[in-house]
Amino acid sequence: MSADHPGFGETRNGQFDVGGHPMVGDRPRNSSALPPVTAAWREGDPLGSRRIVDLADPLILELGGALPRLQVAYESWGRLNARRDNAVLVLHALTGDSHASGPAGPTHPTPGWWDGLIGPGRALDTDRYFVVCPNVLGGCQGTTGPASRAPDGRPWGSRFPIITVRDQVATEAALADELGIDRWASVIGGSMGGMRALEWAVTYPDRVASVAVFAVGAYASAEQIAFCSGQIHAIKADPKWRGGDYYDAPDGDGPHVGLGVARRLAHVTYRSEPELAVRFGRDAQAHEDPLRCGRFAVQSYLDHHADKLVRRFDANTYIVLSAAMNSHDVGRGRGGVTAALRRYHGPAIVGGVDSDRLYPIYQQQQIADGLPGTVAGLRVISSPYGHDAFLIATDQISPMVREFLEAHASSAV
Repeated sequence: MSADHPGFGETRNGQFDVGGHPMVGDRPRNSSALPPVTAAWREGDPLGSRRIVDLADPLILELGGALPRLQVAYESWGRLNARRDNAVLVLHALTGDSHASGPAGPTHPTPGWWDGLIGPGRALDTDRYFVVCPNVLGGCQGTTGPASRAPDGRPWGSRFPIITVRDQVATEAALADELGIDRWASVIGGSMGGMRALEWAVTYPDRVASVAVFAVGAYASAEQIAFCSGQIHAIKADPKWRGGDYYDAPDGDGPHVGLGVARRLAHVTYRSEPELAVRFGRDAQAHEDPLRCGRFAVQSYLDHHADKLVRRFDANTYIVLSAAMNSHDVGRGRGGVTAALRRYHGPAIVGGVDSDRLYPIYQQQQIADGLPGTVAGLRVISSPYGHDAFLIATDQISPMVREFLEAHASSAV
């Protein structure tokens, strides 16, 4: 999920080349280098803004087994105060990472995914709060995942265990322990990050002073599981996936075709039909004829996002995290969703997007109704951008978050 494309209602037909790269005149903006076999961060790569924490204890997994060696990458902004009560945990979505704020660069291929919310004077005011964003367990940007080295020194690959959202939150709790944070002033996330924020509140209610959840449900629905399953199968159907053990292959010989198809399928669910109709309609891509094997402009747009993802992500990570999202259910083993949500009594803000076809608004309404401490009912973000509006509509999300934290987060600097 990304927010780096033209806005709704802007000039139609932003053009892309046949490789999916944005055009400058008649030239592609980016190089035509072969797609990497994986774009995962590997030990020995430059850290950039990341910090790496090695966790001493093995992680016992919800479904059995353990990860014996675990590291977590995170980034932070601001300072932890003497009382250690001003820390805010920000959690990223499926293809995000710890780089929630800051410019792009050699070690961070995209700008911060929530840059508009984090910084001095912004909703997550780093003059007041200590903001922490970890890369998720199973990720590919510094936290242990399929591309990481297993104890035998080889990448985990196909041997990486099945993990759940609860395992991811347990990892983040261990990181909080390492950072000396007993209780978060707030835990905030959207989409997959919203799953973890909600799970944090239900699993560790005494460690969460307030929670903000956007664009997600209390459990993965049949349709959401179906969407994810199609994307997983697209990657596994690529012969170059090699059962998950492809890391020794040369660049250009990895499962980038399958990963690109998965991204195309996913990206359609992140946007809305009215936006695509206005931006692209049935227009042809420049200098191409769709009736003669050329592309429509919307196809070029999807090609562009597929190409971007294969140059910054890992195919196995996409599978592992998609499967974890499918497992999401705060009510599992807790007497159902209603009983689970009642475990958390702290203040909560719940937001949904009126055009979101991936996580329809009724799913956020269920969370808002179920959490005893929901403030002012469901907050509706009005946007044509669909699910991605939780990343894009910062003009609406910022005042919600600012007002909520000022009223309910236990912080003072």
